[in-house]
Amino acid sequence: MLGTLTELIHYITGLFKSRADLKLEILALRHQINVLQRQRPKRPTLRHMDRIFWVWLSQIWPRWKHAFVIIKPATVIKWHKQGFKLYWKRKSRPIRPGRPRVPQEVRDLIRQMSRENPLWGAPRIHGELLKLGYDIGETSVSKYMLKPNKPPSQTWRTFLDNHVNQIVAMDFFTIPTIFFKVLHVLILIDHDRRRIIHFNVTINPTSAWVVQQIREAFPWDSAPRFLLHDRDPLFMASQHSLRAIGIETLTTAPGSPWQNAIAERMIGSCRREYFDHIIVLNEEHLRQRLGEYVDYYHQRTHLGLAKDSPIHRAVQPKESGNIIALPVLGGLHHRYERVAA
Repeated sequence: MLGTLTELIHYITGLFKSRADLKLEILALRHQINVLQRQRPKRPTLRHMDRIFWVWLSQIWPRWKHAFVIIKPATVIKWHKQGFKLYWKRKSRPIRPGRPRVPQEVRDLIRQMSRENPLWGAPRIHGELLKLGYDIGETSVSKYMLKPNKPPSQTWRTFLDNHVNQIVAMDFFTIPTIFFKVLHVLILIDHDRRRIIHFNVTINPTSAWVVQQIREAFPWDSAPRFLLHDRDPLFMASQHSLRAIGIETLTTAPGSPWQNAIAERMIGSCRREYFDHIIVLNEEHLRQRLGEYVDYYHQRTHLGLAKDSPIHRAVQPKESGNIIALPVLGGLHHRYERVAA
């Protein structure tokens, strides 16, 4: 291409030569072309700039056909038509072929909706996007949705929230005595108000003992619909007896204490707030201390209850009296109330 430009520059500068020099140079060039034509060389190789030059020359010089030796006039016309096609093909080319690209914000929102709502399909998500002001096709929604590896299912949190009034959690924890005996404590706590419905202590727990405690906790027709517990062998052996009294058991996954979070949280609070600070003498002593802690637990505030207590405490206005501190659990904690002077 550089050589062609050089030749073009030489040609243009040659226009400013004297008339005699120009005629002699043309004569010399024509003689060389005639020599090449007599030798019948192979088809010459023309570059793009050569073709553009001859197309341009055909537009400004009426006698351009008489100057051709190595190419034919029809070839120049062919080049002109090809250039015309290329020009309009490039001019009419769309900026981006196909559908417009879906913005990253919308794609992220589609994936978020499909992840948080596994039961939703493309039509439902598409409808929600239309209500949010996004103009997008339903096929594009299905393209960017997350594809689950298994049939959609609700999460544990969703199940627990939908059945909170009918779920009771059950769990064991152990407390050592002063003589290193291990006492087993069974608690049953409801999911609605975090109330400890029943507790008991034993040295040798059995599945029959567990079933008896459940019967004592729910006399007559007061049994809940669901009883949540882990995979303790004592709980697993008592499932048949629980079904007989109309209780459906929910078993957590192995190594997943978070699925029984309310019971686990209560046990952790029991240890941190009381039993990590005292020494249990025997079974009866533990049962008495547990009773005291349960009373305190039902009166203290809980984050899961919007800082209310399991047994609802009414707000005491300032006008009802002065604040006094009531020691509980031997003075480890205190309860505050207003008392008229």
